[in-house]
Amino acid sequence: MPILDLYEHGDHRNNLAHFATLASLAAVDGEINPKEMAVLEKFAFKLNISEGEFKEVMKKENKYPIETPHSGEQRYRRLFDFFQMIFSDHDIDDEERKIVEKYAVGLGFSPKTAAGIIDKSIKIFTGRIPFEDYHELVKRES
Repeated sequence: MPILDLYEHGDHRNNLAHFATLASLAAVDGEINPKEMAVLEKFAFKLNISEGEFKEVMKKENKYPIETPHSGEQRYRRLFDFFQMIFSDHDIDDEERKIVEKYAVGLGFSPKTAAGIIDKSIKIFTGRIPFEDYHELVKRES
């Protein structure tokens, strides 16, 4: 039985699905190098993935496809949810960013668009957005 079948609903199932997708992306070139493994271990911690779940997902025979949402809004929602998880420790490093870019491309964004979305998202989630962007966001909600 696939590990994802153990979790029919809920946040943990979503976290596990995100993690499984990231593991598949990291392994897309055939092998997961030590840097990628370190990033996956960090994501596993952030996503509350148990050691048993981690081992199950990391088996070579387990390859999880990215379920690409059809609507643009849902793609952004997935990235937003994912950024909330990433920034649970208020930080993103270069290796995490590379995997997030792969994830965004897997969701259907072009590499250029994915890079731009991720740049903006990092600014938003770290609180380093320019006043003009802040002002525009606040005005929309009023």
